Formats: sequence, structure tokens, C-alpha cells
Amino acid sequence: MHGRADMPDTPIPPATADIAIVGAGIIGICTAALLAKTGRSVTVFDRTGICEETSSGNAAAFAFSDVLPLSHKGMLRKLPSWLADPLGPLSIPPSYLPTLAPWLWRFWRAGSPSRYESALSAQAALMKLAEAEWARLMDASGTRHMLRENGSLELYESEAEFQASLAGWAARDRHGIGYRHVAGRELSDLQPGLSAQFVKGTFVPQWKTVSDPKVLGKAIWNHAKTNGARFHRGAIDQIRPVGTDRDEKRIELRFNDGGICIAREVIVAAGAWSHHLAARLGDQIPLETERGYNTTLPPTAFSVERQLIFSGHGFVVTPLDTGLRIGGAVELAGLDRPANYARSRAMLEKARRFLPGLDATGGREWMGFRPSLPDSLPVIGRSSSPNVLYAFGHGHLGLTQAAATGRLIADLVLGKTASIDLSPFSPQRF
Repeated sequence: MHGRADMPDTPIPPATADIAIVGAGIIGICTAALLAKTGRSVTVFDRTGICEETSSGNAAAFAFSDVLPLSHKGMLRKLPSWLADPLGPLSIPPSYLPTLAPWLWRFWRAGSPSRYESALSAQAALMKLAEAEWARLMDASGTRHMLRENGSLELYESEAEFQASLAGWAARDRHGIGYRHVAGRELSDLQPGLSAQFVKGTFVPQWKTVSDPKVLGKAIWNHAKTNGARFHRGAIDQIRPVGTDRDEKRIELRFNDGGICIAREVIVAAGAWSHHLAARLGDQIPLETERGYNTTLPPTAFSVERQLIFSGHGFVVTPLDTGLRIGGAVELAGLDRPANYARSRAMLEKARRFLPGLDATGGREWMGFRPSLPDSLPVIGRSSSPNVLYAFGHGHLGLTQAAATGRLIADLVLGKTASIDLSPFSPQRF
């Protein structure tokens, strides 16, 4: 029996579930919407709420042209200078380096030329699917009006910085991604009021943004609810298969308050916390946490025409219906360290220089946890345990790739052939 959009959350954890999705971020919500539409009974579990954590404060981009893995974006070349600046685009607290070392080793290996084309092709295939699936899901959920199709503008402060970007644009050429380099009057027309220190830019018309990522996520959830999806607020800290060899296997979800739910199938989409649950099942997945910071200013702070990308400084500026969001950068520091909001303030100060006249008052600071794997590809597929699937590790691209991931997971659950090759995203690839 289908539910209604105003159906309340389940007040106590259900004793059983057909499909249990762990995580109510944008990945889990899109997966729930697509599965519920097929008539499957879906229950989503999360410790806080629908799109209340990392999915609430991201940069709002559908970055379908962002196909280059991080290890191929010149990041390794910039690493020494970035690390010298504790408030720069990349920060690693010295005390966290021993914990991070194995991940950094894998990240360095992922940047080898031998792995470049395969990673690029896999990301491009997922992005192509993501664009198509988001179009279908937005139409089905009535959220198309939240989409902004005015492209992005990446900015360069020198001819040398522009020249260094060309190899990456050439790689996008091979996958049919459109763009054009701009300078002079065309640059200033694309973003009036920009500082004269930016000498060139690259305009990407395919790049899209949404009016507000949290609002979009909640609207997608309302669509899932109309097809019967349910939500229960609760933190899950144990997951294990149960049943004998003669019985059909089930998965036990145990809540930190002692409650238990037995599910036919489980999808782990818990973002930066997912690898802890995977480890309970014996799957060691090298996920790290990129802590991202931003400040959202009032909508009147500055007239920004489209998302501006300051790649040399590791942050973006996005115009939302709810404000002007300035943020990005990477702090590899795990899940437990206190937030360092000096990082968001450093980006805000740069934005004031780059956009003269920006009113930097009245902002809301935020920090979120991006779940990142060293090869910049998520895990999408079956775990080593029966009836458990993984959908996490999207790094900066969770919003962008959510609808595609939901489609791929739904097809696996329903026994359909995946529309792209899933081997690059295999949880067993590590």
C-alpha cells in the first residue's frame, strides 16, 4: 500500500524491513526514491534526519563535467605548497599523518599514468548516466524548477596557471565535454565585478547547480514517501548476517540504543561513516574524510551569475536561492577532530578580494564530511556478505552522482543488468 507525502516517521524501529537503507543523505534518498517507485518496501535509517548532514551544505553543483580524479588534477604537484599553508586549499594536521599515511600511499598510486585512462573513462561513464538519471528523477519528483543551467566559470590568475589547466581540458575533449576559454570582455560579461587579477577563464555550459541542495534532498524524499518509503531516526552501529545455511539469509541491524531490525536486503549509504559498517562485515575499504568548510552569506551579498571556481585556491562561490555559498577546500583530518572554522573564514577573506564589493557580513559557517576513496571513484556494488550492497565514497561528487548511484543500486536489487560497467566501482577492488 502506497504511503502519503505527509506520512510521519516511524516512531520506533521496525522489527523487520524488506529493504533497509542506512543513511538519509542524498545517495540514500535517491536510492530510496528509485526503489520505492518499483513497488519495493523501503525503510531509510539515519541518526539525524533527511539530508541534515553533509548533503545539506554542499556546493550545490551537478558537476557532470568534473571527470578528472583528484590525483590527476595536479594536486600532487601542488601538495608541498598547499601543506605549507595551514589555511590553504589542503590541510593535514601533523598528528593525523600517521593515520592518513596508507590512504596517501594509495592516492599517490592512483595518480600513475597506467591508471589514468581507466579511472577517467569510469568517471565519465558514471557522469553521463548521472546527467540522464537526474533529468528523469527531477521530472518524476517535480523538482525540475530547482535546476539552474547557467554553467560554471573556472578562473585563472596568470597565463601559467591557465596553461597548466590545458591537459585536463584536453582529457575532457576525449569524452565530449564542451567548454570554451574566455578572456577580456567575454570574461567580465560572464561575471561582472570580478577582480582584474583574473586574466582568463574557462566557461563550461554543461555544468549545472541547484537552488539549494538541502531543499532538493527533502523534495526528493517527499517523492519517495508518496511511493511508500518510510524513515526512522536512529543510529546503527552493528550490522551482520543472520540465519542458518538452510534459511534465506537476513541482515541484522543493531541500533546504539539496543534496538534491532532484521532486513531482507541492506544498502549502506552512510557517507563518511560507511567504512565502519563495512568493516563489521569483513570488508576493509580505505575511506578517508575530506572535511569541507563553507560560509553562506545572505542572497544580497553579491550578484554572482553562475558558480565560480577558484581552482588555484580550492574553493567555489555558488549563488543559491537561500544565499551565496563560499566554500570548498580539503582538510584530511578524520571524523573526530573539532572543526577549524578559521578555514571557512580564510576562504571568505579571499572571496572579498576576488569579488570587490562583496558584503561578507551575516554569514553562516558550516563544516561537512566528504567520504573519499583514494582513486576518487565510489564503491557501488555488493559486499562480501549476502544481501548487503554499498553505495558510498563519492567525495566531492555525492550530489552529482546520487541519481546514477541510486539507479545502479536499484538495478542490482532488482536483478537487472547495470547500464554501465560496475567493475571500476567494485567494493572488492581494494
